[in-house]
Amino acid sequence: MESDKFYPATAMPDRVWWQVLWPDPEAVLLALGIKAEMTVLDLCCGDGYFTAPLAALVKGKVVALDIDPDMLERARIEVARSGASVSRWICANADCLPDLLSDPVDFILIANTFHGVRDQAALARAAVSVLKPGGRFAVVNWHQIPREQTPVLDKPRGPKTEMRMSPEQVRAVVEPAGFSLVDIVELQPYHYGAVFRVCAETRGQSDERHERLS
Repeated sequence: MESDKFYPATAMPDRVWWQVLWPDPEAVLLALGIKAEMTVLDLCCGDGYFTAPLAALVKGKVVALDIDPDMLERARIEVARSGASVSRWICANADCLPDLLSDPVDFILIANTFHGVRDQAALARAAVSVLKPGGRFAVVNWHQIPREQTPVLDKPRGPKTEMRMSPEQVRAVVEPAGFSLVDIVELQPYHYGAVFRVCAETRGQSDERHERLS
């Protein structure tokens, strides 16, 4: 696969320091508002660090998508090792969501990737098109602080300082797609989760699209 198809500065980190950073990934998912009864899209799932606990939390009602087949295979192994299951695995570009999902979901999670998306506005529009009315879209990002101030295991980690986005910058990109910000969740030590909900006025447009697809 061509390297330029991947989002810049979004490669999966070493799993050891990821576990040091977030030793309880399920707690992160719960803090973002994911509930057992939801159907969830794990967008740009990477090696499955969140996919496995997410699949366990929602009892397999997960669609996991990543453009990198090697990462997707690692995620499959991680989910199988955990004893959970995923309803569907998709190897594709996240920008193509409207063509990939015919059934809308309750929640979309994108973790540590949004900062590197080339057309963030287009991705937000794609997300709103596959969410149920009132559905939620959670963007987990590194805080907009210098990289040297976010060490893990005594080394600076995360994307370059100039690529980091504040919650206000994320909001400015995502809300015009048809979302409204409902919460900013602090995810210690260096992250936040910006949680958006599909606006009421977007509801009819989403329903119309899914009727055409059914």
